[in-house]
Amino acid sequence: MSKAISQVPFAVNEPVRTYAPGSAEVKSLIATYKEMWKEKSAIPMIIGGKEVKSSNEVALKSPQDHQHDLGFYYKGTMENVDQAIEAALEAKEKWNNLGWEQRAAIFLKAADLLAGPYRNRLNAATMIGQSKNVHQAEIDAACEFIDFLRFNVEFMTELYSEQPVSDEGIWNRSEYRPLEGFCFAVTPFNFTAIAGNLPTSMAMMGNVVVWKPSDKQILAAKVIMDVLIEAGLPGGVINMIYTDGKTTAEKILSHPDFAGLHFTGSTPVFQSMWKQIGNNIHKFKTYPRIVGETGGKDFVVAHSSANVEAVATGLVRGAFEYQGQKCSAASRAYIPKSLWPKVKEVMEAQLKTVKMGSPEDPSNFVNAVISKSSFDNCKGYIERAEKSADASVIMGGKCDDSKGWFVEPTVILATNPKYESVCEEIFGPILSVYIYEDAEWTETLKLIDETSPYSLTGAVFAQDRYAIAEAYKALENAAGNFYINDKPTGAVVGQQPFGGARASGTNDKAGSKMNLLRWVSVRSIKETFVSPKDYKYPYLG
Repeated sequence: MSKAISQVPFAVNEPVRTYAPGSAEVKSLIATYKEMWKEKSAIPMIIGGKEVKSSNEVALKSPQDHQHDLGFYYKGTMENVDQAIEAALEAKEKWNNLGWEQRAAIFLKAADLLAGPYRNRLNAATMIGQSKNVHQAEIDAACEFIDFLRFNVEFMTELYSEQPVSDEGIWNRSEYRPLEGFCFAVTPFNFTAIAGNLPTSMAMMGNVVVWKPSDKQILAAKVIMDVLIEAGLPGGVINMIYTDGKTTAEKILSHPDFAGLHFTGSTPVFQSMWKQIGNNIHKFKTYPRIVGETGGKDFVVAHSSANVEAVATGLVRGAFEYQGQKCSAASRAYIPKSLWPKVKEVMEAQLKTVKMGSPEDPSNFVNAVISKSSFDNCKGYIERAEKSADASVIMGGKCDDSKGWFVEPTVILATNPKYESVCEEIFGPILSVYIYEDAEWTETLKLIDETSPYSLTGAVFAQDRYAIAEAYKALENAAGNFYINDKPTGAVVGQQPFGGARASGTNDKAGSKMNLLRWVSVRSIKETFVSPKDYKYPYLG
């Protein structure tokens, strides 16, 4: 690879549009939203580059209006899973043999399509199908996905350029081969960017993919496939299926040519899939690569030296943006007794100004949770807290499912640091707060580290540098992404590579070269220009 090619500056973060009230960009986006709201979609699977339909039509609904008819998608069967695997394997050789720069061009074109003509459509699909407001859709569906595509091209070129040294008379080189077989991408509802990145990052490195998006994210997934096809992605490289998760996993994870899993979702599902892979390990041609990002019980801890307004704002944004449905969302907070009255006052004042409703109204900060099961789960935690001797609901707490799945931003004050809402992942707009004595800072750090099995994100707020340093060290294994004086959400591709350990995943850092390395199998090559002609070494005389 030439030095000039490897230094092409693809890695520039996509500017975030502000969507200021009354601006042309917000008017254009909402107009697209309204157009798509009226559409009655019939969304097929894409296998081998072709649309595949079935007799099983499943209704598409919007979280903010669960009675509204958005159309349907065609749910597939295990026969479609077989077809997807066959299509991937059939496309493999030709895709493998395509030059890396040709693959890169497809994904760079996709990024430009998303930045331009498809931006409103992908954002609107995310707003309608996943109930994200204009800002949350913009930073996810548009900017983050565009960044993944562009930065991954840059990371790919950097990776390919990493070559070994060579002594005189020999040439050593590393070949970054795609994995032998096909890969499986399983993506969540909550981030359109993740849905796009998991299959494309593997495909970019020369792999072929069977992709199963969440059935709650199909509107946006369809737009992603439309963009990739228009960008020139050959049929069979990425095959998008809508099938039953459990039986699909059982079939794919027992196939001899299964080579890699790229997963984002719940911890129990990921652990189940890992177990299946282990049970089938004797069947595979190669040891599969397993990359997963799962749950989190993300913390914010404030020191007595922290700025009150910064803490309160970090909690309101970190806990309630996108209804707390980010795996990085703040869901437990530890506030010193001396600071709590003022932090509470600022939070109450801010939450009084928060509007909740449909994303169609750009002034709504909070929208609906994703489904009835999520709504019922959140409502259950709130109702139990209202009855508990160890907790009380001090802000929010109202739930309304008459039209959409709406749950108010809710703060639970827990007097027991091991109360259920402090320890368990909820995945909704519920923040649990525990008040600690100022003198028990060190003990509180230990409590934070030991409370949850997860280790995804966390934040410390303090002005005292010794306190920051102590938290930095005490919580080094409690979060894969650690924030100082900022909310624990909003990782940016190329700036804060994302991922956690413990029960939160394999920490392979999406948005970095580290992740791409998981999707190649390196071959070391030594070429000798003038071969020896006698077996004797000098020591033999």
